[in-house]
Amino acid sequence: MPAGAGTLRASAGVIFHHSWTEAGVVAVPAVNGGQLLHLPVAMCVLNDSYREAKRLGIALDNVAVEADGSFDNEWHSTGIQYSVTLHSCASAEALVRLGAVVDQVAEIPRAIRAGAHVARRA
Repeated sequence: MPAGAGTLRASAGVIFHHSWTEAGVVAVPAVNGGQLLHLPVAMCVLNDSYREAKRLGIALDNVAVEADGSFDNEWHSTGIQYSVTLHSCASAEALVRLGAVVDQVAEIPRAIRAGAHVARRA
């Protein structure tokens, strides 16, 4: 599921208001529940990329994140992977550092990595 901001926004999709970008974030619409599971990962990494760049003093112009994964025959997730595209005048080393920090602090990926019990309410 791609989510992008700035010049890396998709030309069509769902627009979400976003505090780091005036024009908001565009997410490509999900066509199934599995894709909806992946979208929060992309949105969280995108948001935290802006937040952590500001905290680290890294100028960040545009961000795009694509999160995807698959499921086995019993519909157990086989994992979620994401990739990030950044447009910045910062050095490659600074952007690598930013990526490492975001991977550590991004709340949704951390929650999914830790696992969660899901149950239907009675």
